[in-house]
Amino acid sequence: MDTTAARPDRRLVIVVRADPVICGHSGEARNLAEAALQRGFDEVRIVTWPIDRLQQAGLPLKPLDGVMPYSPGIVVERPEPVGDYKVPDGRYLAGLTGRLVELFTDGVPTVAMSLYLSPHATAVADAVAVARRTGLPVNVVTVAEAVGSDVTNVVRACVQEDRFGAAAHVLAQYLSHDVVLAVSQYTRDLIVTEAAAIDALRGTRFAQQCAERVAVSYPAIDVGTYLQRDEDETDRVLADRGLTRDGYVLYLSRLAHAKGVDDLIDGYVRSGAPAAGRRLIIAGGGPQADELRAHAAGTPVADLITFLPDVTDDEKGHLMAGCTAFVLPSKPRPEFVETFGIALVEKMLSGGGPVITTATGGIGEAVGDTAIIVPVDAPDAIAAALDDVLAMDRAERAAWSERAREYALQFDRGVVLDRILDRVTALSREAVPA
Repeated sequence: MDTTAARPDRRLVIVVRADPVICGHSGEARNLAEAALQRGFDEVRIVTWPIDRLQQAGLPLKPLDGVMPYSPGIVVERPEPVGDYKVPDGRYLAGLTGRLVELFTDGVPTVAMSLYLSPHATAVADAVAVARRTGLPVNVVTVAEAVGSDVTNVVRACVQEDRFGAAAHVLAQYLSHDVVLAVSQYTRDLIVTEAAAIDALRGTRFAQQCAERVAVSYPAIDVGTYLQRDEDETDRVLADRGLTRDGYVLYLSRLAHAKGVDDLIDGYVRSGAPAAGRRLIIAGGGPQADELRAHAAGTPVADLITFLPDVTDDEKGHLMAGCTAFVLPSKPRPEFVETFGIALVEKMLSGGGPVITTATGGIGEAVGDTAIIVPVDAPDAIAAALDDVLAMDRAERAAWSERAREYALQFDRGVVLDRILDRVTALSREAVPA
């Protein structure tokens, strides 16, 4: 720990699976950090996992050289594990928690925010408890933001398997935070529903506490980056990828079953897009990448389907701006339900052709009435939607784009952070001075 640096007046600590992980909430952490600098925090720290641990976990990752740098004043820490091979698990979590204890015991007014409950909220809650037991000065307000996979991948699974203790641990640690948030109304409702299921089985009172305390806080998005996009740079990025404006249908997200990429491939094949010369660009990485490549290779238009596993942060908005249509046909799966749809909002801000998506989970909150909605598991509906887009003239597509951009402005990172800080300030003006 650097003891020579000047003591900050105000600090934000964000605990998250940060870059290079391909995930909207990794980007959200960056956006909250950047907005915090603009709101007067003189120190922002993102505490996350070592690169080698992320690689070992099999998470979809961006190319390391394609990650945008953070602004001066934002420090990304990746604490090393604690212990050796005799500790079979928890070594990295111990390193994370230990570093948080160090940050929480210097008396600096700190807001500590965890994105994803498992295990980040646990690390923050444990670190605060330990810090307060040291007798050293502690001035921390904690914020926990739950995403849907915290519930579907952990709490719901524990309910179904009657693993009460594990579910209770997640919910109790969540509720131990000063401010408890969910990334959408859908996520909040899901949390209360699953907490009620635990209560019914075990006689606990988690659902009432969640209903009373959990507030909705939509993901923070860097609106300015997409609105200030340089058109000449867009042309250059597209040319470097062998693409032209309005020459392709785009998917850009993780390659996983729940994202519906297989339905998109089938819908594209059945649509008029190949005959109209529109390619299908599938950008991103993930656990089903090889399977989806094989699926695409077996279609009669395989030569028109291109996978881009190496899209950088700089390229993303440009690819979105140039597409004929952006398709993300997400569908509910036991392991994952789309709780908001950050990539959809980024596309809406970027311009380009209409968004085609489903009403799964919290997607409706992300897109409002500005997207073409298709049923889940419906390649024929995707084909029809693509044909509808191809039939639009330039003015009609521009109208769809403008309405979408206007709707998406509400998710600006500064606005979102201000609302979070308003909740923090209401709890403790000493922790975060007005």
